[in-house]
Amino acid sequence: MATEFDSAAFLAGLPSLPGVYRFMNAGGEVIYVGKAKDLKKRVSSYFQKTHPSPRTTLMVSQIGAAEYTATRTEAEALLLENNAIKSSQPKFNVVFRDDKSYGYVLITGHQFPQIRFYRGVQHKGNRYFGPFPSAWSVRETIGHLQKIFLLRTCDDTVFGHRSRPCLLHQIGRCSAPCVGKIDAETYKHDVDQAAQFLSGKDDDVTAEITKKMDAAAEALDYEKAAEHRDRIRMLQRVRSGQAVETAKAGDVDIIVGVEREGVWAVTLAMVRGGRHLGDRTFFPSNANGLNANEVLEAFMEQHYVTQPAPAKIVIDQLEGPTSMEEMLTEASQRPIRLVSRPVGEPRLWIDMARKNASLALITRIAAQETQEARAVALQEFMASESPVARIECFDISHTMGELPVASCVVYDKGGMQTSEYRRYNVKGVEPGDDYGAMKYALEVRYRPLAEGEGKVPDLILIDGGRGQVNAARQVMTELGLTEIPMMGVAKGVERKAGLEELIFPDEQEPRILPPHHLALHLIQQVRDEAHRFAITGHRAKRGKARIVSRLEEIGSVGPKRRKQLLAHFGGLQGVMAASVDDLARVEGISRTLAERIYNELH
Repeated sequence: MATEFDSAAFLAGLPSLPGVYRFMNAGGEVIYVGKAKDLKKRVSSYFQKTHPSPRTTLMVSQIGAAEYTATRTEAEALLLENNAIKSSQPKFNVVFRDDKSYGYVLITGHQFPQIRFYRGVQHKGNRYFGPFPSAWSVRETIGHLQKIFLLRTCDDTVFGHRSRPCLLHQIGRCSAPCVGKIDAETYKHDVDQAAQFLSGKDDDVTAEITKKMDAAAEALDYEKAAEHRDRIRMLQRVRSGQAVETAKAGDVDIIVGVEREGVWAVTLAMVRGGRHLGDRTFFPSNANGLNANEVLEAFMEQHYVTQPAPAKIVIDQLEGPTSMEEMLTEASQRPIRLVSRPVGEPRLWIDMARKNASLALITRIAAQETQEARAVALQEFMASESPVARIECFDISHTMGELPVASCVVYDKGGMQTSEYRRYNVKGVEPGDDYGAMKYALEVRYRPLAEGEGKVPDLILIDGGRGQVNAARQVMTELGLTEIPMMGVAKGVERKAGLEELIFPDEQEPRILPPHHLALHLIQQVRDEAHRFAITGHRAKRGKARIVSRLEEIGSVGPKRRKQLLAHFGGLQGVMAASVDDLARVEGISRTLAERIYNELH
């Protein structure tokens, strides 16, 4: 029998220090994680007679245990809190999905620098501009820089081995430094101008190009003058296309939260160097019933732990005293200004961001309604007494039996749960044996479930016909999990979308739904994702295997040299990306052998 939580004893042991506290329910599940500048003062507020909201009252009623971790500063507590929220996903915390890191425009530190999209750890010697809210906005910017400054985008392997200009030079997108069409000093100047442009110094760049145009015109070099004129026009077009553009703005983030029907949307718009780089909208979970203050503060706490904060953050609807500015300043180790009641130009930014948030929210709600309608239709089609909320779908991918890969994708909570996807390298099965591969995948997937671990799906989808379904059914019978519904999805007679045959283990004849049926749309969505995930996994595995095979087929490259190559370059991708000079630097690899290896691999 669970003992009642002794809040008085816990509070008595709390220090008046910064730190993180965690509340657990009677089953030991973390239900809330919070941070505090003063642990004793903050945690004590939860155990007063009155609470600020029914949500807090409900949370406190479920506390069965609590623990804390003291830290040196509130900024340290912020980092610890964020990690705990991401790992535990407590039901009373607002949780923002952990997206991929933001993209940057990278200008490398080579003699002839390359410009390209970059996401990851930043290294000394290179220049990074951003962050950008989406990969699309990064690539659009790189496209502009190609047109205006003619910088190379090719990888070093390609750059170092060209004997004539590529197509990009022929269409006026690259100055072809690879074959000496431009000298290093002139190219460096173009790179510096591109960096000025990315830093928001558009006027300086335009002024310099204008001087060059005037000088070329005076020297009667009208062709050169026309090139400079075209660059100025492209710069002006880029600037006129900015929704927010001001020389005084500098680096600013604009944050707005909009709520509708219990769903929150938080839009982050980014201005860097006075240029609007675009925006991104986030949809937090567990935010129903909260006010704007709580949602926006949760966003800033989670977002700026992993992303650099600009010098100025404009945020709407934030009311009352907040330590957020002080905390962000401490975490960033530089002054951060939080503007919560903007006027003038920042007010226009807020209005624009709110409009974008509202549009994204309308789309989100419509998509949720569609998914809910599909789930209801599937439940009715299957005559299930309970909702079909969690679907796990399996597919097998191989090339003529080579290197089979099984995929399992998960649909839950109204959408695809990519963090729960899994791939299985099929072992101990004859090449081309799809039934054996399906058995292997389900055995690996559901053996832990049979032993009491894991989540029980409401439906198992099998991408395949009667044979695959029977194989899957056999495994589930051996595991004692026959109560889980199963359905096979086979291509119809003409193998067209909308003509799928739905196969149930206990029914002789397949069922066919009309192409417009909502249940079929959900089945197709999950099946197609499993197919995509299996194919990408198989292609990656096949590519690696073939590189190894090609290494093995190269004369004079035995096991020892293969091991040296892989160790030196950190794996197969590194060997593929290496130039002849790079390969020749490996111990035991002569220049002649390096050239042979490079030619064989390319």
